[in-house]
Amino acid sequence: MATRQKIKRIGLVIKPHAPGVNRVLKEIISFLKTSKIEPLLEKIAAEKIGFKGGEERDKLAECCQALIVLGGDGTLLSIAPQAARAGIPVIGINLGRLGFLTEIPVGEALPVLKAFIENKNGFISRRSLLQIAYGDRQDICLNDVVLNKSALARMIELLIFINGQEVTRLKGDGLILSSPTGSTAYSLSAGGPIVHPGIESIILTPICPHTLSFRPLLIPSTVEVRIKLLTPEEKVYLTIDGQRGETIPRNAVIKVKKSDLSLLLVTSPRRSYYQLVKEKLGWAE
Repeated sequence: MATRQKIKRIGLVIKPHAPGVNRVLKEIISFLKTSKIEPLLEKIAAEKIGFKGGEERDKLAECCQALIVLGGDGTLLSIAPQAARAGIPVIGINLGRLGFLTEIPVGEALPVLKAFIENKNGFISRRSLLQIAYGDRQDICLNDVVLNKSALARMIELLIFINGQEVTRLKGDGLILSSPTGSTAYSLSAGGPIVHPGIESIILTPICPHTLSFRPLLIPSTVEVRIKLLTPEEKVYLTIDGQRGETIPRNAVIKVKKSDLSLLLVTSPRRSYYQLVKEKLGWAE
């Protein structure tokens, strides 16, 4: 990792109802203060432990040199775009269930933070993001972009282009466009491959395709994918990282490509990516 500026302030983001969040939050605040680092809490975290003030979550990244997330992967996904735009590292401490992104157990939190503050090398993972454009809107995401039908809708139809070339018409329940980091999320449960985050790529995973020959497709991160919705009169949802979404109309065109931004994710120095996958997926149990 390149030499960085001295850490003076670290923001704290929480999942409010996570078990033990109050205790862990207070321990980390105490540790940061002892390390002469100012903790800046998001408003809900400040309220949780009776502190005055606090900052809005979407403003936190621009005020700090790093962010600590206490919760699960959903909490981290909610602040990943802001952290990527600010170019600051994110430390995810797992108070959730699976925790592929918030991989650091509570018991390792303080040693990892100490190593991070001392600027020790070897455990910051640079994660690629996806850029999404639809209509006059643009967004970025860490895990995935999902197009799927509503609960009562019939099969939907999508026309898929890669670098302007028509590839296929997909009929089914939907499509997941995933980054390598997102390969262990929704894409995996839909039958997609596990892709190491160091492999620059975009994964296209169909959701219950009507044509069984359409299998998950791994393509270079240098291409642009364009999706056109052909389904008439059916509600189709666009969801970004499971956090943001809306209904999209017929003939809408969604463009997805690798973003120029990336997320600096602090990982545990005590386990490799392969050990993490083995642990989280219960391999060899």
